[in-house]
Amino acid sequence: MYEDFFVKKTTFNLVEFLQSRLGFVLTLVSIYWLKTLWAYLIDFNLDTKGFYQNFIAFINPVPVALLLIGAALYIKHTKAFYITSSLIYFVLFVWLFSNSIYYREFTDYISISTMMASSSVSAGLGEAAIKLFRWTDIIYFLDFFILIFLAIRRKLKFDTKAFNKRASFAVTALSVMLFSANLFLAEIDRPELLSRGFSNTYIVRALGLPAFLGYNANQTYSAHRDRSEATAKDLEPVQAYIDQHYAAPNPEFFGLAKGRNVIYLHLESLQQFIIDYKLKVGDKEYEVTPFLNSLYHSKSTFSFPNFFHQVKAGKTSDAETLLETSLFGLNQGSFMVQYGSSNTQQAAPYILSQNGGYTSAVFHGNSASFWNRNNTYKSWGYNYFFDQSYFSPATEENSFQYGLNDKIMFADSIQYLERLQQPFYTKFITVSNHYPYTTSLIGDEIGFPLAETKDETINGYFATANYLDASIKSFFDYLKATGIYENSIIILYGDHYGISNSRNPDLAPLLGKDSETWTDYDNAMLQRVPYMIVVPGTDKGGIIETYGGAVDGLPTLEHLLGVDSKQYLQVGQDLLSPEHSQIVATRTSGSFITPKYTSYGGKLYYTENGQEITNPDETTQKEVEALEAAANAQLAASDAIQTGDLIRFKKNDLPPLDISQFSYIQSLEAEIAIEEKLGEKSTSIYSRNGKKSTIDLFNSPSYQALYGNKPENDTTGSSVSDSTTTTTPSKKE
Repeated sequence: MYEDFFVKKTTFNLVEFLQSRLGFVLTLVSIYWLKTLWAYLIDFNLDTKGFYQNFIAFINPVPVALLLIGAALYIKHTKAFYITSSLIYFVLFVWLFSNSIYYREFTDYISISTMMASSSVSAGLGEAAIKLFRWTDIIYFLDFFILIFLAIRRKLKFDTKAFNKRASFAVTALSVMLFSANLFLAEIDRPELLSRGFSNTYIVRALGLPAFLGYNANQTYSAHRDRSEATAKDLEPVQAYIDQHYAAPNPEFFGLAKGRNVIYLHLESLQQFIIDYKLKVGDKEYEVTPFLNSLYHSKSTFSFPNFFHQVKAGKTSDAETLLETSLFGLNQGSFMVQYGSSNTQQAAPYILSQNGGYTSAVFHGNSASFWNRNNTYKSWGYNYFFDQSYFSPATEENSFQYGLNDKIMFADSIQYLERLQQPFYTKFITVSNHYPYTTSLIGDEIGFPLAETKDETINGYFATANYLDASIKSFFDYLKATGIYENSIIILYGDHYGISNSRNPDLAPLLGKDSETWTDYDNAMLQRVPYMIVVPGTDKGGIIETYGGAVDGLPTLEHLLGVDSKQYLQVGQDLLSPEHSQIVATRTSGSFITPKYTSYGGKLYYTENGQEITNPDETTQKEVEALEAAANAQLAASDAIQTGDLIRFKKNDLPPLDISQFSYIQSLEAEIAIEEKLGEKSTSIYSRNGKKSTIDLFNSPSYQALYGNKPENDTTGSSVSDSTTTTTPSKKE
């Protein structure tokens, strides 16, 4: 009898609480929380790994929902309270459901820029909503049906008692505290989450959809503010700088690779010191990158040992921006994230499509939205972007945090590469040599020794670099087997440092240096990254000591392809030009590197021997000031173009780029449709190979160990046969 009374009393108190204003708010917050978790699980790919990331995603819907819906508790009037709280909940629901529908079509979240472009919104939320609606979406609307039922049965009761102001403030304070804790946990998982802006997915995964909207709104406001203040007149000093800074091509090399396929190989975190390096473990020495070393010393390769990365917070995205546009990333944050979707740009894919009819594609075994690639690549003019969703499902055996292991990515790319019309401009982004340099790699690479230092990051770096080297060799073997190699120009570049300055003293003994006497000069020299241009068939290559940086990559390529860079807004210079200034600007204030002087970390050194210059004479001081001014002028010109969107004012032969023509959905089908339309005129590898796949020509031992030799079936579940009929790839439709 007592137990029955207790149950009835508890039930009565629960019902009474739920009918209170606070109970109503918490009910709405709970329902929104459950719906968001449903979206995370069913519709979004948050790419969470491990308990920690899943826990953050699990809690992140609550703080902002409680803050926004709980704000209604300050309202005394009964109807106004219920209308306001319900309206806030409904807006949160609409935002959630709209993103769920939009994500199914675009694999991304609705941004301010998307909403401002009505055509994009209608495409994502109009017809797509009808086509992409699923029967399981009824889950999103269950609470509304229940509400209607309760209203009909007159079971709804309003709490006429106003909520205490102090209690209202306590709810607000609690929500702010929860959000702060959420942000703190997110920053532990991903430092500089908001300042670097890695990916929309990372923001949603860490802080939730409403917070992403606020973050995106701030980014959009900053970009539009700078853009709106710029005028065509701002282009004049920039154009004057570019005209003066232009380095005319060397006639000996201009057009050397004209009409060839372009293949960029992005060497993640690889530093120049690794080239020709032999790791000593015990009494034995192990060559870390034997294949890259062979390329480096080949007469078919233009090798640049004094080539420096020039990235800052944008890291890999900055490297891509530099190589694709000959413009720097931002001083704060990532250009691709902040401006990649909105700025008018003159990037290599589009330039070459108009100067040689190139078809372009990127291959990357990670999420499409990372660094906002799925949007920026459209602004750059890439016809195709084959991301993680096109490749083998990620497992513990074939991937890690940043995507598929390199050999898997290369092998899985072939089914799409072989369908591209030639000439093509392609980029393959590797990831296996990425921090934390995990050595749990597959197949024939197991067994490369670890370095013996007290820093595990350094110890694993050589093994993952060796795996990258083996992956590149496997891909080169494929290129040669198919005959693509002879008609291509292949550029290999390191995107940024792999070992940070804070770890360099522990690396010093492996480089024959003393940790105790390690200086900023040594740090500066370790900012060198590999840059090699392979032009099969030529004997004009060699090791070229010219000092340069990533910003010089595009003009160098253009001139090799017979395209004059002068007509475009690019601040780099052709590395093969005798007029190249050899001043390498860096994003660290006042820092630059030249063959004579190195300014780094607030100190000045002679580049040749690393001797610090503590008391420069008047002549030296004037030279250094001139060099610093030149480096700052290059950065200033680039920043003016990037933040002011000055390319929109540039008049040249490039017609406006219509990004609506690009869709990275069902790309294999699109490639095949072009092949069929062209018929005998198709220039794809597949067509030139008698309409037979070349997948079986990639014979990496570790790839075969996982998947076997499968020329008839790709690893994503789509079929690639010897006929022209191919099923849909795994990209979400």
